Amino acid sequence: MSKRDFYDILGVSRTADARELKSAYRKLAMKYHPDRNPGDEKAEKAFKDVNEAYNILKDDQQRAAYDQYGHAAFEGGGGQGGGAGSFDFGGGFADIFEEMFGGFGGGRRAGGAQRGADLRYNMQISLEDAFQGKSTEIKIPSAVKCQSCQGSGAQKGTQPENCGQCKGHGRVRVQQGFFTMERACPSCGGQGKVIKSPCGSCHGAGQIQKEKTLQVKIPAGIDEGNRIRLSGEGEPGQKGGSAGDLYIFVTIEPHAIFQRDEASIYCRVPLSMVEAALGGSLEVPTIDGGRARLTIPDGTQSKQQFRLSGKGMPVLHSHQRGDMFVEVAVETPVHLTKRQRELLQEFASEAGDDHSNNPQSRGFFDRAKEFWDDLTG
Repeated sequence: MSKRDFYDILGVSRTADARELKSAYRKLAMKYHPDRNPGDEKAEKAFKDVNEAYNILKDDQQRAAYDQYGHAAFEGGGGQGGGAGSFDFGGGFADIFEEMFGGFGGGRRAGGAQRGADLRYNMQISLEDAFQGKSTEIKIPSAVKCQSCQGSGAQKGTQPENCGQCKGHGRVRVQQGFFTMERACPSCGGQGKVIKSPCGSCHGAGQIQKEKTLQVKIPAGIDEGNRIRLSGEGEPGQKGGSAGDLYIFVTIEPHAIFQRDEASIYCRVPLSMVEAALGGSLEVPTIDGGRARLTIPDGTQSKQQFRLSGKGMPVLHSHQRGDMFVEVAVETPVHLTKRQRELLQEFASEAGDDHSNNPQSRGFFDRAKEFWDDLTG
């Protein structure tokens, strides 16, 4: 049976460039890979055909020979593209394997630059600091580049040497069944280098633990759970990789007077029974350290709220401010003197049983009477 045309196998035209060939190959290799199609003989055959076609066409000289003579150019063992069961994984298949299975070492090329880890710092601030914003210093433990070896990990005057097993590549090839697989070199851990004379300060790590001081600006209006990102202040990278970031997570301390809900401020103010009944005015504190005068109408009830516009928290990254809500809690007097008790009894006697001075009580007892009447028929 005649062999299929290599261009047809890859699904590309005869004028396809190297980029189009590689793109088609990567897509088909992922589709037919045996690990994705266990026990599927057709997929295994297609996988072999795709590799054979790509290994021929990616090489300019072999492609030219194939374009002129077709499959005959490689009959009799003259071709270098390999037949079924022989694959060259040096031309990009390791990339495809890493795409499908995450690769070795977290998807990073062994021996390559590695970005440093991100760090987290928990900061608790007062509500006043959240209102005003502030600049502060923090101290964090961190790994920094060893100055003795300049991060190489090798003793001064020496350098890391190429690994003898992988010859500095950081990866070795292992034959498994009908195909070859790349893995991190076990001798150097995928680094490609070995240190025969470790630095005495960092013991070969290239980093040392050291506390560093950072300036942090807390913006006005920051809220619970917000985070501040300091770019490049995380763990340093390895082998020229960039440093990670530092994330500062903010929590707000409970306040003795105020409660916060986003940009709104709530304040619960006790009010005497007489003040609630007769009305008047009172002075309340505000989060900015000022005072606000509040007019209390006569007959004010517990849990009634009064709104002070623009007296709340700043809106983050804005010139706007939220509102403040004052909630009244009518307080029942305790430890009455004899005269005070007499006066209250006189008031109760004067009020009578019609509850005209207590509309909520009147409404409740009217509903209670209807409930009892319904029960008794």
